[in-house]
Amino acid sequence: MELNTNTSGGPFLIVDDEPEMCWALALILKRAGGVCHTATNAKDAIALAETHAFSTAFLDAKLPDTDGLALALRLRESLPGIRCVIVSGYFYREDPLITEAIRSGQIDAFIAKPFAHAEILQAVGRLETGEIQIC
Repeated sequence: MELNTNTSGGPFLIVDDEPEMCWALALILKRAGGVCHTATNAKDAIALAETHAFSTAFLDAKLPDTDGLALALRLRESLPGIRCVIVSGYFYREDPLITEAIRSGQIDAFIAKPFAHAEILQAVGRLETGEIQIC
């Protein structure tokens, strides 16, 4: 699947305290034509958001200096149009915190770890069309 770089609106931000997960997500998105920047903590992610117009952020639920839900709020302060996706092995699909975060617009989607490569690309496609989703 090729990403529509005309509608994705800019590069992707990937934030996970495990460098291997950053690498894996970036590889999936880059192979589909995406441009990615990675961070292993919220502080570095916020610094990147101050200098890049990210279209979508893939955020781990648990980071060393905050959690992904709080980071989503901080990123939206800097980039009001950013789409935020929690990618987590900590939360589950029907977790009340996740469903409420999606309902309230705090995040746009949730993807459970482990995930299939296609789930990441499908999430980007659905976000481009404005669909909210839980994978």
